[in-house]
Amino acid sequence: MKEVDRAVTDGEEEGFVKVHVKRGADKILGATIVARHAGDMISEVSLAMVGGLGLKTIANVIHPYPTQAEAIRQAAEEYNRTRLTPLAKSVLRLWLAGRRILRR
Repeated sequence: MKEVDRAVTDGEEEGFVKVHVKRGADKILGATIVARHAGDMISEVSLAMVGGLGLKTIANVIHPYPTQAEAIRQAAEEYNRTRLTPLAKSVLRLWLAGRRILRR
């Protein structure tokens, strides 16, 4: 949570989001959320599981900013980074750095 802007602003940086997926697949099997607003955040993961949506889809959803639920989008984007080629990783890293700069 220490990289989620809303958590930092609210002084609630302790905690984490971990999404469990089927090995080699995008299918969400469950999630562990340890944070002050975990009860509010778990709904997005539950809905994705019931709807058969994977982390790739969650990463593509526009999330309100700044919210604590940004941690879920960040977890989904991190998962997507594990599936990228070295060239794609470099391009994505530059793009994300630009987004962070624009947010400030």
